[in-house]
Amino acid sequence: MKTSRKARRIQRHYGRMHKAGGLNLVSLMDIFTILVFFLMVNSSDVKVMQNTADVPLPESSAKQAAVENLTVQVTGGSILVQGREVARLSAIETSDTHIPGLSNELAYRRGRWSEIPEQGLEITIMAGRDTDYRLLRKIMQTCVDEQFRQVRLAVEAEVRNG
Repeated sequence: MKTSRKARRIQRHYGRMHKAGGLNLVSLMDIFTILVFFLMVNSSDVKVMQNTADVPLPESSAKQAAVENLTVQVTGGSILVQGREVARLSAIETSDTHIPGLSNELAYRRGRWSEIPEQGLEITIMAGRDTDYRLLRKIMQTCVDEQFRQVRLAVEAEVRNG
């Protein structure tokens, strides 16, 4: 029996439209490759400073991300430089304008530099929002006396682009 032209066209159309579909893996692999590359490139943009739970930082919003450098931390009853205790708060005299243990450590760290920039070396101070201003001023003065004149105060920051 001969089928009509219209019936053959319908049969061909039905056969094409109801084939088992296949998954194009090449396009999917391209998307995943681009996604992995994007995540690898952008994962290193975040600068996170180590913070302990007992130093509640003040809050701020910033247009620039944090820069890693030498860190002075005021925590509990101690002053730490890069996590190493250099002074006890109970041993600091109220009449002193600088802190001897901190001064010695910063002098040692400064001595490791071959040349000190004209604007001074960079340092970040991490102190809780309840830290006494007189103590903070002594720490900053000690840093400045030891050529660490680019003093930054660490805060809880929300970085905004733009």
